[in-house]
Order: sequence, then C-alpha cells, then structure tokens
Amino acid sequence: MQERKQVCFLKIDVMGVQFDNVTMEEAMERTATLLKTPGADYCVTPNAEIVYEAMQDASFARLLNEAALVLPDGAGVVLGSKILGTPLKGKVAGIEFADALMGYLAENGKTLYLLGGKPGIAELAAENLQKKHPGLMVCGTADGYFKEEQAVVEKINEAKPEVLFVCLGAPKQEKFMKAHQKELEVKFMIGLGGSLDGFAGTVKRAPRWMIRLNLEWLYRLIKEPWRLGRMMRLPKFVLACKRYARKR
Repeated sequence: MQERKQVCFLKIDVMGVQFDNVTMEEAMERTATLLKTPGADYCVTPNAEIVYEAMQDASFARLLNEAALVLPDGAGVVLGSKILGTPLKGKVAGIEFADALMGYLAENGKTLYLLGGKPGIAELAAENLQKKHPGLMVCGTADGYFKEEQAVVEKINEAKPEVLFVCLGAPKQEKFMKAHQKELEVKFMIGLGGSLDGFAGTVKRAPRWMIRLNLEWLYRLIKEPWRLGRMMRLPKFVLACKRYARKR
C-alpha cells in the first residue's frame, strides 16, 4: 500500500479550533499536494459563528480539527487570533479558495462534483462555473435535499470526481465528509456552506469595497435580516476571546 505523504504546517489555536496559518497561495500549494496523495482528505472553512458553535460542541470541534486543511473563513476569526496573541496571516475565504481551486482543476484536467443547494441550484452553478473557468469538468451534481446518504455516496463514486464540493451547511457538511471519508473515492473534499447559491447567481455577494473593509457580514444581514440570531454569535465569540486572553 502506498504510504500517505504528511502535509505539516503551523497550526494556530483559536478557541479550540486548530487553524492552518496559511495564505491563499499556501493553501493552494497544500491542496495540490493533497490531490497527489491517496485517500479522501477534507477541508473545512470555519468562520467566527462556526467556531462559537464548536466551543459549545466538543464533537463538532473534533470534526473540524481532524480536517487536512482548516481555513479561516472570516475577519472575525482573524480578529480573534489577534486578541489571543497568536495572529493568523489573514483570512482565506472559502468561496475565494474554491474559485482558485477551480482554476487549478481546469488547468490540470481534474474533475469536480457539486453537492448541495435546492433542486436545480447545483446544475445552474455548474453552468456558470464552466463559463468562468473554461475547461473545468463538472462530472456530476446532486441537491442537498436527500434522506439516504449512502445513495448519494454511490452516485458520487459512479461519477468518479477528484474533488467534491459539499455545500450542506455546518455542521451537516462536516459530518457528511467525516462519516463517508473512507467510502468516497475522491481526492479532496471541501465544505462550502451556501456557496453554490453564490456560484449559481441566486445570492449576490457583498460589493468589493464592503469585503475589503470586512463588512460582508453587514451586507448579508441587510439582505437576510433573519440571520440576526446567528450573527449574534460573532460578538459573543469576540467577547469570549477577550475573556480567555485576560485569564491567560
């Protein structure tokens, strides 16, 4: 049996979640290495809301920390790392990482499968992504409204993708990737929440100036006010970081 090549780099602990301290370019380099090794590695992209949830759920924190790549998806996580005195290099947004990865897949003739979203969303996303990345091979799609996970796993394996985007929302997507890691015949999986809606064009991302000023959360709140309850985890997370830093 071929021995797995270990990819080791510095980890930064942010309230119990072990983030990889990487730039976008370094994250892509590590992913290219993982794509050449046997087995199905998975990547997670926690933001401050997800870290706060993991603080309340040790089993969820373990799922995040067992990933081959843990990327800081949000300015809140970067801020928390600074408060704790162990600053990360910067934010590596999941949707931007996925976009860079698709460019790599298109250039290197590798296949992609899209899982998640409402019926029809993954197909629309595939159409848009193949226009944006000429040469990108999307070998299959499936919506996120399934009851039997085993049937979905079989459908994915039949399509033989090398990369799988799992867009089911946290923690469902992380549980799916971990539960079927040994069964899925892929090289790399990444949990991307609601990114398929963005790729499909049904949900617009914040203007660039808001992203640059780390105000993407405000744009989402304006567009989707029902998110207010979830977004209250962000100030709670920051306060928890400050309390922990003071105790230390």
